[in-house]
Amino acid sequence: MYHKGDYIVYGISGPCLITEVTRLSMPGCDGKRKYYVLRPVNSRKSTIYSPVDNEKVTIRQIMTREQAESLLREVPDIQQISVENEKLREEQYKEIMKHSDLRDCVGLIKTLYHKRQVRLDQGRKFTTVDERYLREAMDILCSELALSLGMDNEKAQETLYTKLHI
Repeated sequence: MYHKGDYIVYGISGPCLITEVTRLSMPGCDGKRKYYVLRPVNSRKSTIYSPVDNEKVTIRQIMTREQAESLLREVPDIQQISVENEKLREEQYKEIMKHSDLRDCVGLIKTLYHKRQVRLDQGRKFTTVDERYLREAMDILCSELALSLGMDNEKAQETLYTKLHI
C-alpha cells in the first residue's frame, strides 16, 4: 500500500501524487473500502479516486533516480515495436500504454517517430491515432523521468530526444 505524498504511476494516467488515502462517502462507493485520491501530474485539475485494492489498473511506484538514469542509458539499444497487423495496431498501442512498461513505451515512441518520418518523406500525413499515442507516450515517459530526475518536463523531453537521436 502506498501513502499520502507518494508518487505512483496509475495506468494510462501516468504519474500521480497521492493526496489522500481515505474511505469515501459518495454514492456508488463502498464506505468500508479505502481509496487513493490521486492528482495526475500532467492534469492538475483532475482527481482520480481508485480503490487501494484495485486490480483492474496497473499501479506502480515511479522509477528511482538510478532506474531513470539506467533507462536513459538503454534508450539507444531499445528496439522499435513490431506491429504484426495494421488493423490491430491501436489495440497493441493501448496494451503497451496500459501496462506502463517504460522500455515498451520507449519502443513505441521510437516506432512512431520512425513511422512519422517515413510518412512525411512520402508526402503523407501522420495519422491522428499515431499522433495521439506518440503524444501520450511522450507525456507519460517524460513526466516520470522529470519526477525521478528532479527536473522539469521540458528538460526531461530534451534529454530523451538526445538519447533517441531525434
